[in-house]
Amino acid sequence: MSAPSQALSPEFAVAYREMMLQGLAGEMQTTKKVIAAIPDAKRDYRHDPKSRTAWELAWHLASVDVQFLDEIAEGVFKMDPRYKDQEPKTVAEMVAWYDKNFTRAAEKVRAMTPEQLVKSVNFYGMFDYPAVVYLSFLNNHSVHHRGELATYLRPMGSKVPSIYGPSADEEVQAA
Repeated sequence: MSAPSQALSPEFAVAYREMMLQGLAGEMQTTKKVIAAIPDAKRDYRHDPKSRTAWELAWHLASVDVQFLDEIAEGVFKMDPRYKDQEPKTVAEMVAWYDKNFTRAAEKVRAMTPEQLVKSVNFYGMFDYPAVVYLSFLNNHSVHHRGELATYLRPMGSKVPSIYGPSADEEVQAA
């Protein structure tokens, strides 16, 4: 698939980046709550033999979100997981790793020039879009897997935190 037919202006790309990074920062806070709700003692839970364990899913979510931001900033996507050697040992360590590295990688994207943001980047031969467009891919990836992980929580004996509104387990926290 090729890039959209109408080129993005550098001004639009900068504004879009800021809007997306602000939204992603909020999504990251919610994702941390969902990951933090995984009981360490039940992290090997899976719905089905074909499913990832809760731990595998949480690490995929955290590490790929960070990798996606790093690769947007670098202007190249690589299939190989880049943080295999940094996998945390506990849920609390994973939440801390995600917070630190997501913030670091988002700052790399924030430092991109307007020209870098509008430069076309190939995504595994499937897409060829301006770099800034992939922030929406990241958002969709994160929301998808966070929702998947949230469905694991009650069967593991945990509580589902509020996400976009109250859950049966948690009222909405006022900002």
